[in-house]
Amino acid sequence: MILTGLTLLLLAVMVASVCIGAVHISLPQFCSIIANYIGISHQANFSTQQTAVLLSLRLPRVLLGVIIGAALAISGAALQGLFRNPLAEPGLIGISSGATLFAALMIVFGGKLLNTIGSIYGYYALAIAAFTGAFITTLTVYRMAMHQGRTVITALLLTGIAINALAFAFTGLLTYISTDEQLRNITFWSLGSLGGASWISFCSVLPFIAVPLVGLPFMAKSLNAISLGEVQAGHMGIQVNRTKRMVIILATMAVGASVAVAGIISFVGLVIPHILRMAFGSDNRLVLPGSALLGAAALTLSDLISRTIVAPAELPIGIVTALAGSPVFIYMIFSQLKKQA
Repeated sequence: MILTGLTLLLLAVMVASVCIGAVHISLPQFCSIIANYIGISHQANFSTQQTAVLLSLRLPRVLLGVIIGAALAISGAALQGLFRNPLAEPGLIGISSGATLFAALMIVFGGKLLNTIGSIYGYYALAIAAFTGAFITTLTVYRMAMHQGRTVITALLLTGIAINALAFAFTGLLTYISTDEQLRNITFWSLGSLGGASWISFCSVLPFIAVPLVGLPFMAKSLNAISLGEVQAGHMGIQVNRTKRMVIILATMAVGASVAVAGIISFVGLVIPHILRMAFGSDNRLVLPGSALLGAAALTLSDLISRTIVAPAELPIGIVTALAGSPVFIYMIFSQLKKQA
């Protein structure tokens, strides 16, 4: 029932997001456009402009927001379960900072190289750099945390903090030597945006996100066992090291791909799993798929706010998620403290 309710919430937010904007599309018009497009109806109570806006602009943007929100939230929930740390999030093990560093490198030092790569890969130049950075930093953190063939969680977290600091230091250096135009590009990218969404970007990122979205819920029982302790989980027959590797790889795929196309979007991976745990308990069989659904709805709603609140301009979506997520997170902390008092 909970997952069904979250699914209905997501569908409602998606429909609202594709209908609301500078070009208004009513619900009957939305249904008519979709029915006309797939060939089951030929009613034409809509304009050509509405069709173009819906199919070429809003629909790919909403779908991209859905998969990115789901990816960030389910990755945060899985990492919190793996580390048994409620403050754990994808950025903690270097995914976001590595992507930011390599994206800044591409923006500042791209020049002719960026043009060359752009002629080959087009839109993917910056996305490829960001994904490469996320993968390299996460792999570095993971390898440094290995001890005698086992991944030490404490070492993983501490190494992640150190690599994050190093990556952000180099990013700050690149910001210092960048031109005004490069600085604006770095700043806007680091704040996150779905403004560049298209069917090409959606299709390019979908395979990297679909695999974690399908695979992480299957790790729920293992994460439930690990929450009791690694030794106890091992006695229950759980392959702890294999679970650690799979969760980290899948989370890196999901968040690296998301950051590559949308920039840094904060608080989704941190707050959404907390909301579900406070409301419905800590069972990862519910928290993981529930986080994906609620995260998708939250990011889609945030994107709707970001493109309408200061229209015709657009507010970076990372600002919206931070403004909404920070008070919610503070409220949850004080609520937990009151319960423990």
